[in-house]
Amino acid sequence: MPLPPKKYDEPSVFTAENLLREARRQKSAPSGSVPEICLLDPDGDMVRQLFAKHRAVKCPNWACYHTDLYLFEQEGCQFGVLGCAVGASFAVLVAEELFASGCELLLSITSAGQLLALRNPPYFVLIEKALRDEGTSYHYLPPSDFSGIGEQLLEWFGPRLKPCSLPVEIGSTWTTDAPFRETASAIDACRSMGLLAVEMEAAALYAFAKARNKSVICFAHVTNQMASIEGDFEKGAENGCRDSLRLVVAVARLWKDFPK
Repeated sequence: MPLPPKKYDEPSVFTAENLLREARRQKSAPSGSVPEICLLDPDGDMVRQLFAKHRAVKCPNWACYHTDLYLFEQEGCQFGVLGCAVGASFAVLVAEELFASGCELLLSITSAGQLLALRNPPYFVLIEKALRDEGTSYHYLPPSDFSGIGEQLLEWFGPRLKPCSLPVEIGSTWTTDAPFRETASAIDACRSMGLLAVEMEAAALYAFAKARNKSVICFAHVTNQMASIEGDFEKGAENGCRDSLRLVVAVARLWKDFPK
C-alpha cells in the first residue's frame, strides 16, 4: 500500500523542542544554549583527537538522548562538535536538535569517496548540491534530483574559501544511504553527471536547511577511492583533524561578517 502524499507545509506533531524538554527533565540537565557554530564529525576523528589532548569537554546542557556534544576553542573561536552521527537520518535528527538548542551555523565535514580525480586525496569539497539518493530529504522537500546549499551561503563562502591555504574545491556530490551498494554502474552514472564525491549526509542536511530556513554548510573530506586501492582512507595529520580545524576556523572568521 503506498504512503499518503506528504504535506510539506504541515507542521510536525513531534518536534525537537518538545523532545529536548522531556530529555532535560529526565536527565535533570540545566537549560542553556549550545555554541553559535556547531560541527558534525561523522567519523568522530575530531572528537577523539580533541578529547585525547584534553581540549574538549562535554556540553552540560546538551539534552539529546543519543549523543554527546563537546565544547572546544580554536584560535579564539568556540565550537560545539558532535561525533559519529553517520548517515542522512541521524545527521538531520541531530541538526534539528542543535538548532533547537541555539546553534546558528552547522558545519558537516564528512569523509567521502572520490568520484572524479581533481587531485590526490585528501582534500575538501564545499558541497554546492547533492544528489538525493537517500530517504530523509523527501520528508522535508518535494521530490527533485538535488538539494543544495543556500544561495547566500554559497555566494559568500564559495569565493572566499576556494583561495584559502587548504585545498578546497567547490562542486556536487552523491548522497547515498547504502555505501556498500556503490556499484560500478551507479558510480559511472554519477561521474557522467560531474559529481565529485560520494558521501552520506549532505542531501538531507541541505533539504532540512531549506525547509527550516537554517544555515548549513556541508564539506566532503575526500579521503579515499572506496578502498579500491591499497593504503586508502588516509586523512593526513592527526587523522585529518589538523586540516579540518583549520577549515572550521576559516569558516568561523568569515561567518562573523556574513550578512545575516
